[in-house]
Amino acid sequence: MAKTETIKKGMTIGDIVSKHPECAQVLMEQGFHCLGCAMASMETLEQGAKAHGLSDKQVSELVKKLNSKAKAKK
Repeated sequence: MAKTETIKKGMTIGDIVSKHPECAQVLMEQGFHCLGCAMASMETLEQGAKAHGLSDKQVSELVKKLNSKAKAKK
């Protein structure tokens, strides 16, 4: 079984959704409604989160949620 790559705030949103499609729902719940747009392929999770008004603490919590979702999918 392949090891799940840890999701980090410096990863692009596009990479996260591509490698972990199960995480799309978590992102949508946080207001990331344009997962397929051009910015998603260039913007990091942290940049997108800041653009959506999330604080540093909220970004850290989001990363934890995404990793939990990705790990559960294994």
